Amino acid sequence: MMESLLNPQTFMVFKVVVVFISVLTLVALATWAERRGAAFIQDRVGPNRVAFFGKIRIFGLGQPLADGLKLFFKEDLFPLHVDRVLYVIAPIISFIPATMTFAAIPFGKPFVKDGVQYYLSILPPDTNIGILYIFALAGMGVYGIIVGGWASNNKWSMLGAMRASAQVISYELAMTLAVVGVVLSAGSLRLDKIIEAQSGMWNVVPQFLGAIVFFVSMFAETNRLPFDFAEGESEIIGYHTEYMSMKFSMFFLAEYANMVTASGLFVVLYLGGWHFPYLDKTVAGSIIAFVIKLLVVLWSFIWIRWTLPRFRYDQLMRLGWKIMLPLSLINLVIVALFYAYGG
Repeated sequence: MMESLLNPQTFMVFKVVVVFISVLTLVALATWAERRGAAFIQDRVGPNRVAFFGKIRIFGLGQPLADGLKLFFKEDLFPLHVDRVLYVIAPIISFIPATMTFAAIPFGKPFVKDGVQYYLSILPPDTNIGILYIFALAGMGVYGIIVGGWASNNKWSMLGAMRASAQVISYELAMTLAVVGVVLSAGSLRLDKIIEAQSGMWNVVPQFLGAIVFFVSMFAETNRLPFDFAEGESEIIGYHTEYMSMKFSMFFLAEYANMVTASGLFVVLYLGGWHFPYLDKTVAGSIIAFVIKLLVVLWSFIWIRWTLPRFRYDQLMRLGWKIMLPLSLINLVIVALFYAYGG
């Protein structure tokens, strides 16, 4: 069984299936953790009644399954005023890149079997475009939001879509410059090389400034509170206001899939990837170390959402252009000077 699994073609199919199922499972668990975490922070109970198969009731873990079934069987209506073609395409444009970006992230240390090296990521790391692949696909997600707002033919939806596009552009620049510092220190665009360069010290220590910029930019890029201006409920604005059923759920799932990918990327770039004392000695231990770190960063999305209030839009833009961008430039200059004269 193991020999047939380690056939290179079979192993690639196996990784694709495992990663896709794992990402969707994490998305489902994140929706549950979001509601339970919000209840915990606000001293409420939260969803705790839905059970598996009518008997197994563990902290309401059946709630994501119930929500999925509800959305799947909900009537899917087309508002009369929408552009039907773009209305259907928009959720697909958001969902597909969100589920594909995790393909480049190594989630465990590579291992050698019979002279063949096996990498625990779908995209082969030796293509030397790992980080570029992620940013290229992540940048496509905003098109789904813009198309959704435009197709809705609703001024409130369009306003939410325009807010999102300006927000993503503003913080994408600061985030990219922060990552350039990591690439410069590792000397490679390959994510596995970036992880290997952190075997002695994680990047969050020497590049703390870049880590802060990247961490804040993650929330803006994924449209999460306190930067959720694409769907400001208190202002009746949202690019998916006219959506329902599975089309709405695809937007919803894309947001959480982007959270999973952003968390995984933060772990790879700043928290040492699979490196952890004693655990990274084995392949299984390295996977466990990576997953634990990913879950901790993922929880921070929930924690901060239910702790901080929403910024004003002018505060968001000022923070992006006048604080995050200069900080990322300062971080880049410090790293460049260190490796030019001190490293």
